[in-house]
Amino acid sequence: MVRFGLAVLALGFSAASAIAAGAASDDVLRITLDQAQVAKLPEHTSTVIIGNPAIADVTTLKNGAGMVVTGKGYGQTNLIALDAQGNLLDEKQIHVEPTKKVLVVQRGSSRESYSCDPTCMPAAVLGDDANVFNTVSGQIAAHDQLSAHGPAK
Repeated sequence: MVRFGLAVLALGFSAASAIAAGAASDDVLRITLDQAQVAKLPEHTSTVIIGNPAIADVTTLKNGAGMVVTGKGYGQTNLIALDAQGNLLDEKQIHVEPTKKVLVVQRGSSRESYSCDPTCMPAAVLGDDANVFNTVSGQIAAHDQLSAHGPAK
């Protein structure tokens, strides 16, 4: 009888946890690092606040009904939407996660990343060895400069 009661109690906790997780998922925006995602804003939102702008950035859309959330750094922060009087309209958690298509090569304490979709090419990813990151990001910047203005004279 005690075992049956514990099993029913455990089942009840599992069901309650599943229900709570389902409800909580609406309050979490999952964003991939260096990607943007469109999300809705509550009506009458006049101010949007990001807890840690190093983790995510928000741009409100001109019609005021939505926003674009961009993942800037790994981790978790929050987003708060206020009306013109400063009343809280909504609060969400933002989780910024790594892309699933990155190959990470670890050599001792040195790490370098490759974007693989489908061919693997060097990528500047947060957490990479500073020399690798600076070399790859420098090449990206030089490529962008050449693309925008042509070769230097």
